[in-house]
Amino acid sequence: QVQLVESGGGLVQAGGSLRLSCAASGSFFSFTAMAWYRQAPGQQREVVAQITRVGSSNYADFVKGRFTISGDVAKNQVSLQMNSLKPEDTAVYYCAARVIGQEYNYWGQGTQVTVSS
Repeated sequence: QVQLVESGGGLVQAGGSLRLSCAASGSFFSFTAMAWYRQAPGQQREVVAQITRVGSSNYADFVKGRFTISGDVAKNQVSLQMNSLKPEDTAVYYCAARVIGQEYNYWGQGTQVTVSS
């Protein structure tokens, strides 16, 4: 059974930084892409950033220039460096992964990020 395990969430002041990490366990195959999503209270889950096995990445407009996704998708590992955090970045952040031809259907349990003003 594949499990994605996130770490690195917490409480930080506005303008600060956090780094989230995610690693898969129990996987006997490599993912095609990995991503970070977030969900704020009362809001829908939204994609933050994605990275493919060949290293290409893309970002939601609201994090461009502030967040950086990195990792080795072939080794089922991904990180998210979050700088210049804003209170509106407060959310539960989820690691997600997919295999070729499928949507994101592997999910972590989520890690809370809280940014105080």
